[in-house]
Amino acid sequence: MSDTLVAGTAGNTGASMVEEPLDLVRLSLDERIYVKLRGDRELRGRLHAYDQHLNMVLGDVEETITIVEVNEQTNTQSVHTVNRKVPMLFVRGDGVILVSPPS
Repeated sequence: MSDTLVAGTAGNTGASMVEEPLDLVRLSLDERIYVKLRGDRELRGRLHAYDQHLNMVLGDVEETITIVEVNEQTNTQSVHTVNRKVPMLFVRGDGVILVSPPS
């Protein structure tokens, strides 16, 4: 694939043939997807566009950030999650660990 951005159109069903890994992402255009990122971040949103580096444009995004704090005095961990909603988000591909349909 060249350095072009692939954008979806509403109702895009396309051919469901998978010949290379990015074909799975192409089949998810205009669909809700789950993206796991470095830094304990997770995104759920509608895939509007992507490129071969997995740079993505997502819409109606729900971001979840997991924060683990360690109390050095008691050696205990506390886990907090922070959630936010973003109408449109550009995701840089080098931070992407996993892309899948939402569970």
